[in-house]
Amino acid sequence: MTALPVYRWHLAPDGYATRRQLRALGLRPGGQDVAAQLQRPRRRRGPLVAYLYSIEQAKPVRPMTPAKWAALAKANTARRICPECGRDAGYVIPAELGMCTPCFYPEEQRAA
Repeated sequence: MTALPVYRWHLAPDGYATRRQLRALGLRPGGQDVAAQLQRPRRRRGPLVAYLYSIEQAKPVRPMTPAKWAALAKANTARRICPECGRDAGYVIPAELGMCTPCFYPEEQRAA
């Protein structure tokens, strides 16, 4: 097993990028292994680590098909439907509440 090269924050050579940087370039790692690491030291905890991928080996992002767009729209709509009252809340229902705010805070509690 080969050891990964480790670079300090902001000192990585050209030709490497993080996942977010690849995405901004319209690329994805495409199954390649991590090529290097960035480490940012912190005072009281372990260092922050960012994984770098080779830009040369990266592949283009797969385009969204109409079926993928439809599935994404359906999933986002489902996140807005209250399981308690069945209405569209008009916003994504918080996972902590599990229902829309009018169902979570009934009228009696709001009037008090």
